[in-house]
Amino acid sequence: MRTRIGASIVAVVLFVAFSFADSTRRDIAGKVVDEAGAALPGVHVTLVGSIRRNAVTDARGEFTFKSLPPGTYETRFELAGFSVTTAKVEVHANRVEHLSIKMRVGSLTETVSVAAETPAQTARESGKVTNGAPGGVVGGMPATVAGLPPMAGPVGYGAGGYFPGRYTGPLHTEAYDHFDENTFRRVANDPLSTFSVDVDTASYANVRRFLNQGAFPPPGAVRIEELINYFRFNYPQPAGDSPFSIITELADCPWNATHRLALIGLQGRALSERDKKPRNLVFLIDVSGSMDSPDKLPLVKNAMGMLADVLAANDRVAIVVYAGASGLALPSTPGDRKMTIHRAIAELQPGGSTNGAAGINLAYRIAREQFINGGVNRVILATDGDFNVGVTSQDALVRLIEEQRDSGIFLSVLGVGTDNLKDSTMEKLADKGNGNYSYLDSLQEARKVLVHEAGGTLVTIAKDVKIQIEFNPAAVAAYRLIGYEDRLLKNEDFNNDKKDAGDIGSGHSVTALYEIVPPGVAVDEGSVDRLKYQQPLQPTPASSSNELATIKLRYKAPDGDTSRLISTVLRNRPQPMTSNLGFASAVAEFGMLLRGSKLAGAASYESAIERARKFRDDDRDGYRSEFIKLVDLATGLQRMALDR
Repeated sequence: MRTRIGASIVAVVLFVAFSFADSTRRDIAGKVVDEAGAALPGVHVTLVGSIRRNAVTDARGEFTFKSLPPGTYETRFELAGFSVTTAKVEVHANRVEHLSIKMRVGSLTETVSVAAETPAQTARESGKVTNGAPGGVVGGMPATVAGLPPMAGPVGYGAGGYFPGRYTGPLHTEAYDHFDENTFRRVANDPLSTFSVDVDTASYANVRRFLNQGAFPPPGAVRIEELINYFRFNYPQPAGDSPFSIITELADCPWNATHRLALIGLQGRALSERDKKPRNLVFLIDVSGSMDSPDKLPLVKNAMGMLADVLAANDRVAIVVYAGASGLALPSTPGDRKMTIHRAIAELQPGGSTNGAAGINLAYRIAREQFINGGVNRVILATDGDFNVGVTSQDALVRLIEEQRDSGIFLSVLGVGTDNLKDSTMEKLADKGNGNYSYLDSLQEARKVLVHEAGGTLVTIAKDVKIQIEFNPAAVAAYRLIGYEDRLLKNEDFNNDKKDAGDIGSGHSVTALYEIVPPGVAVDEGSVDRLKYQQPLQPTPASSSNELATIKLRYKAPDGDTSRLISTVLRNRPQPMTSNLGFASAVAEFGMLLRGSKLAGAASYESAIERARKFRDDDRDGYRSEFIKLVDLATGLQRMALDR
């Protein structure tokens, strides 16, 4: 059966196979790939039968539904830009049913329904799937796209998608802040650069979502510091009692041969298992009608379930839900009562409008009632950010969070979904709530944030972390900070302990890059007339040293009010790039290209890929390899856009 949905994107080639497994297994497993055989992450898979489950394909395009009762199930595959596909699967005892789905770009969107009834060996030997279509093609249509595929589903971009400098369609109701990139600052006039650290990673996962769906992200979605800080670097653990180590590097700039590139890295101390503190967690879950989508509430429920599985007996978890009104779906419960926790998660259902403020107040009240002195006390807000009832303005919500943070309870924000994603609101809430902001585009990302990196995302080792760089005018004519545009501080804020700044979790690393213009090299900026009443600042004897800059860092203990100061010096000795600066510079170059930066010089996707491959280093989790694939995707999208 075929049903045309509309004049956009895809034909589907579906191979269905079965294999025998361990006699106790009754699973459905599968993999989704594109026309070239590359894995498709982020595909939303819904299973309907005697039970209903949801999954999202991981970075390898794989998914699994485990321990199913025997029976007939329908699997439904959804990804913006591809056809909706359903397959009926018979689940038997003693077998694992394997689905292998290949999606091919085409001129029409179709729904293809296939009943899978033939064992895998027969399908492989005959070269056919169960409906007898030759070569395993089920309703396939030739790809006839000239240029970028128009986006279907929730992200509407019109023909051609977004291309830097040529936005061609609305983002529906997705909301991103506009910001201008940092420009070069002359050291003679502005010798100090001050900013708050940022350990958020939401921008990278969101950019990945756009590219995997066949479109460039809008500029406001690209925060270069979050792209860089998504990755972990080979920074040494701090020595002594300091919670940080500070790492510096200086090398030639890849996209401007006359400039240099400086790296400043912070490495937070990683806590050992014996130093783990008990956790008091309150999930604040948006169950409004806007969350009724496979990439929203079902994804959040799966993410919560994974975290629940690793909670210890001395941990506590509560669930507060909000829609038109708020309520307590799970009172604070010890972490070893896993059946109770999983039952409460399974019962969450979407519906209603979104009164986020009421939920925020209730969640913080529950967290205060169960407060663990010396432990981890945190509210975890999961939402698409679409607050439309009660307190709805961004400023009012931010003020509400600021009032709550003084209680010693920090906030993590998990953004989900497309179409009405309020990125700007969620980033500000996490920032003002002494927490971090992550975007979940897949179950794999949820596992990364809430399980693999739970120390960094949940356990704060320092708050209000600020950095101030003083550049030596004898070694630097001008500089620009790459990224951190919405984290800039006034110079006087550095010594002001009342000024809020970013927080760092256990094992977190923070990386900042500065593009440096040496003396004698022309500065890419407008001209300013000479001053009439004063002369430029006079250099001190220290300027004749081999120091390029002094780096100062202020931070507070998680429960402290007074900051501590540490500092180091960046020497004016360029060296060959290490894997740290090499890979970080590739990510920065990629971000500048996505934003259409006017200061990108000779940057190109090709050079970013080349450097990322060279400095891929130890990539046990595959994140750096995935980055290379994303740059390759952007290269193809750019080429098609230019050919149109």
